[in-house]
Amino acid sequence: MTTFSELGVSQPYIKALKELNIINPTEIQEAVLPVLLDSKTDLIGLAQTGTGKTAAFGLPVLRAIDTKNSQVQALIIAPTRELVRQIQKQLFRFTKYTDQKIFAEAVYGGEKMDRQIKALTRTTHIVVATPGRLLDLVERGAVDISNVKILVLDEADEMLSMGFKEDLNRILKFNTAKRNTWLFSATMPEEIKRIVNTYMSPDAVRIEVNKNALVNANISHHFIQTTIKDKLNMIVRILEKRQDERGIIFCRTKAGTKNLAQQLQHEGFAVGALEGDMQQKERDKVMRAFKNESLQVLISTDVSARGIDVNNLAFVLHHQLPEQLDYYTHRSGRTARAGKTGQSIALIITGEMQKVVDIQSALDITFREITL
Repeated sequence: MTTFSELGVSQPYIKALKELNIINPTEIQEAVLPVLLDSKTDLIGLAQTGTGKTAAFGLPVLRAIDTKNSQVQALIIAPTRELVRQIQKQLFRFTKYTDQKIFAEAVYGGEKMDRQIKALTRTTHIVVATPGRLLDLVERGAVDISNVKILVLDEADEMLSMGFKEDLNRILKFNTAKRNTWLFSATMPEEIKRIVNTYMSPDAVRIEVNKNALVNANISHHFIQTTIKDKLNMIVRILEKRQDERGIIFCRTKAGTKNLAQQLQHEGFAVGALEGDMQQKERDKVMRAFKNESLQVLISTDVSARGIDVNNLAFVLHHQLPEQLDYYTHRSGRTARAGKTGQSIALIITGEMQKVVDIQSALDITFREITL
């Protein structure tokens, strides 16, 4: 078993990690830490969410900061405010026992701009940001990213599928000469390859974690044959069987999400909906209730589920299979995190079996049928 100390992580950080119950390095940490702690290089890391990426790039970012210099020296860009806040919190926790104070600020949309501008007037070594808000702040002169030594793109494929392509290209054009770029992504669509070829060194280190397991090996995949009319009834029966388990139900549309949530609330289930039209306050309220387990099930569209990071989810239920393959990967990857097992269950109506067959061959997984 490799230890963090063998990977080059210093004692104060190890002490903080231990307190966070991070004892043994994960596969991505083992692969990435020695490279990033030791050398100035570009890096492409292929890894799913929930694999311990934050420590893999976060510890080397912290190590690279010169606290005598009050400029912004590192930039971490992530798709959602949940993820941005989570990364910033982790960095803060990692530095609990270090001698020098390293300051990381989180900036994202949906919050008052002036509050973030004011926060950035204090010493800030690391900015963790969503792409759109970062650009706004750069254009207003509230944050200067011209001295950034390290730029991290976390969940790059998610950012592209959320429509941040233009923003990312504009951010990447800044100060390209002086910095190292570390890109993390679960999948490698053409657009990401283009970013790599345009903005990163041809000698970038490439690291792939369990590359055959596009979908986490601890997830079992199932389908249930049903009809449109009977879907609600099916979901009720599934939830009744799992009253002490938590999960997420994915719907394709905002309207479908709202509808299903109302129907299940009417049946007496503790469910909450996440959909695109929600105010951020509402969204935060639902997420808090889900995290503190007063809600058992979350019902969400693909886009609204971005950046959700909740452990101990026993199942993911697909009200309908998604149009895109990588959405299946993102959806089912919400369960079976941190070494636990989980189930992914799809409701299938006549004519959709071909889709199951396609997903099986593309992702190299096997679906088993469940009959209720």
